[in-house]
Amino acid sequence: MAVERTLAIIKPDAVKRGLTGDILSRIHAAKFQIVAIKSVQLSRTEAEGFYAVHRERPFFGELVEFMSSGKSVPMVLEAEGAIAKWRETMGATDPAKAASGTIRKELGTSIQFNCTHGSDAPQTAAFEISYFFAGSELS
Repeated sequence: MAVERTLAIIKPDAVKRGLTGDILSRIHAAKFQIVAIKSVQLSRTEAEGFYAVHRERPFFGELVEFMSSGKSVPMVLEAEGAIAKWRETMGATDPAKAASGTIRKELGTSIQFNCTHGSDAPQTAAFEISYFFAGSELS
């Protein structure tokens, strides 16, 4: 399996609840290398741009409002099969359906307030990483 990179975000709900350290500990325990990390507060326009692929979906407005409601922590994770591995570590989008031991099962409270985001494919990861990080930040 190839080493790859994925974007992970600790979402505003988790930051507000003081879960950043817990989630970072889980990332380290899962043997990801954190290539880049920062704390940001997305503007509404930035959140709309990041989630533009969902613009026509009924939840778009709520998603943009939520993601611009407070600080979040985007990061680039690296590991063998990082995209699938991070999605497995996070668990299903709906915490009620997530596997035991996953971040969303143990820390999420709803589909919207599920603590984390992760890229779903190599092309998505490339776009998402570049949305938050300049090439010079990724060495």
